[in-house]
Amino acid sequence: MVINKEKNFVSAVIYIYNNEMYIKNTLERINRKLSDNFEKYEIICVNDNSTDKSVDRIKEFSNKSEQAVITILNMSYHQGLELSMNAGIDFAIGDFIFEFDDIDMDYNDEIIMDVYNKSLKGFDIVSASPKRKMKKTSKLFYKLFNSYSNNSNKLKTETFRVVSRRAINRVQSLNKTIPYRKAVYANCGLKLETIYYNSNLKNNSKYLDNDTRKEVAIESLILFTNITYRASLFITLLMMLGIVLVGLYTIFIFISKKPVQGWTTTMLFLSIAFFAIFAILAVIIKYLSIIVELIFKKQEYMIESIEKLNK
Repeated sequence: MVINKEKNFVSAVIYIYNNEMYIKNTLERINRKLSDNFEKYEIICVNDNSTDKSVDRIKEFSNKSEQAVITILNMSYHQGLELSMNAGIDFAIGDFIFEFDDIDMDYNDEIIMDVYNKSLKGFDIVSASPKRKMKKTSKLFYKLFNSYSNNSNKLKTETFRVVSRRAINRVQSLNKTIPYRKAVYANCGLKLETIYYNSNLKNNSKYLDNDTRKEVAIESLILFTNITYRASLFITLLMMLGIVLVGLYTIFIFISKKPVQGWTTTMLFLSIAFFAIFAILAVIIKYLSIIVELIFKKQEYMIESIEKLNK
């Protein structure tokens, strides 16, 4: 049976960090699907300074594969999912880019082409999202983000997505740096779509980079929502109310001519007031640090080397 392959050149960017047990299987499945459906394609493996034999497994697969064009981007040090994927996306030259944030392919291979075909119907960004319960921390983050974001495109757990070249160009023209791709994509003004699937997850190869994920989560909430503004406004109004109450209390004491025995009350009020002030200052300092990073930091990621494995 003759299959008419797609003429579009596509890039598959895969995030790798200590995945030696599963990377070969993932590459085989992705390569087989791309080879069966596209005339030309490339696979970019972003090695986020893995300490196991992930790179060796990628090279073993490349040596056995006749058609795959594979490039390994070796990051200078461990930089987390977002920065590493940004590096791979900047290196990709495809008309459409598959972003595989996770090598745990808990879906049927046909989902890959379902997502791509949906993108051909006018959607610049199409993601695949599993129908499974989220972790409590992830659920809390998405609830806060979606509640305090003015965007109608709600964020959710995604395993991979297809992004058109137009979307990539739009995002890069709007943002000097991209701290959190999902939030930037949701705010870029182009059409988005999500395909949901039933997860058949068996492996558990996720590497939980908690420090990096927490930092990304905090920065995303500050940059893309108004939660910090509302929190600061609430604290400010609360302190204004406290000042008014203390003023009324002072007037009452003056009028009633009662002896002042409010040392404890005064110190308690001052402690709360300074706590609130320092809380607001902490938010301001965080804002300023992010602004410095976004405006003055020219290179947001560091690449050690690039290895092309095509024959």
